[in-house]
Amino acid sequence: MAFIQSAFWFLILIGVMILIHELGHFWAARFFDVRVDTFSFGFGPRLFGFRRGETDYRVSLVFFLGGFVKMAGELPGDESVNDPRGFLAKPRWQRLIIVLGGPMMNVVLAVALLTGLYMVKYQKVVDADNGAVVGNVAPNTPAAKAGIQDGDRIVKLGNQRNPTWDDIILKEVESAGHPMHLTIERNGKDFDTTVTPVLDERSGAGTAGWSEKGEVQLGPISPGMPAQKVGLREGDQIIAAAGHPIHATVRFHEIIRASGGKPVAIDLLRNGKPMQVTVQPVWSTSDGQPRWMIGAIVEPKFNIVTSRLSLPDALHESIEENTRSAGLIFHVLEGVVERRISAKLLSGPVGIAQMSGQAAKEGPSAFIAFMSMVSLNLAVINLMPLPILDGGGIVMLIIEMVMRRDMSLSVKEAVFKVGFVFIMMLVAFVLYNDITKILPTG
Repeated sequence: MAFIQSAFWFLILIGVMILIHELGHFWAARFFDVRVDTFSFGFGPRLFGFRRGETDYRVSLVFFLGGFVKMAGELPGDESVNDPRGFLAKPRWQRLIIVLGGPMMNVVLAVALLTGLYMVKYQKVVDADNGAVVGNVAPNTPAAKAGIQDGDRIVKLGNQRNPTWDDIILKEVESAGHPMHLTIERNGKDFDTTVTPVLDERSGAGTAGWSEKGEVQLGPISPGMPAQKVGLREGDQIIAAAGHPIHATVRFHEIIRASGGKPVAIDLLRNGKPMQVTVQPVWSTSDGQPRWMIGAIVEPKFNIVTSRLSLPDALHESIEENTRSAGLIFHVLEGVVERRISAKLLSGPVGIAQMSGQAAKEGPSAFIAFMSMVSLNLAVINLMPLPILDGGGIVMLIIEMVMRRDMSLSVKEAVFKVGFVFIMMLVAFVLYNDITKILPTG
């Protein structure tokens, strides 16, 4: 059932992305009077569709990997290469706008989605601590070996003073095997140390073994599991477990997993009232990873202020958020190219389907925010200077504008073939990544 729901929301998501992207190319082409022969969802053989005017609107076999707009005289060796309404018959600056139309529409969609969302529901996390304080350090991890302890405040990351946890996590993810130089404040005194994250083989990201300090609460409770039987409820704030203060979700999981099935006393707050319950973990393989568990999701508790923004403020916040997200995407891609980040971090259709299903479960606002993120990612990926992608076409057009002549059809055909092979290899790789991430470990 979960698979069907994820597949459904993935099709909704990818359908909107393809439609908007290809409409960008289509509208730009029509604006410059380029004849559009085909508007296709997907690649490969035609499944069904209809013809309106001179354009065949259709759905093709491999519909979940993208789509295309085929213009007259666009491909090497096209019979319509000399058509005055063909793509190659138009000035290069017009061709450049047509190629840019797809990614730009995805950027517009990303901004528009968040703008609309913020006008209805704008949530901002209020950081009461205003600092990067460590809530938990797992034993025998890079953070523990560097001498970092619970309650330490990270006051300097490299040359950056007073980093946020977002800054630290980004650096951690991209620094597998590379040292992170830190200044730590403990009991009013500063000292320098170095943490070298290790590679998490499953996710492909660097990990140091620390967690942010914060309040922890229970999320959804599984029916019939120990947490429900002892009366634990979603929203309960966890204060301590087995006598140990809980300032990070990972610490709570460590205590439950180390219980060996023995009862664990949990101190909590419910509606401001202190309570204590005793729960006995059970051995379960419900999520594919056998371990002791109580059947409750544990999540950070954030102080969130919800409001509605005016159109100008919502647009401003949306542009700022999308700018930050685009910078993060480029940062990750740069890390992958420089081999500071494992390519295993990249997700393909299966991973996106899982995330879209999860976002849909969390509600319309979460799904809209996720759709905005995917649209922005699609724009950035398409602008990469790789053959067959829009970015590759843009680079070729810029080269031709500098040369003041078109490249030969044989060169374009060779570039197209190389690009197609590369993209198919990339698709196979991300699909392999997705499958290895969902397979049980051990």
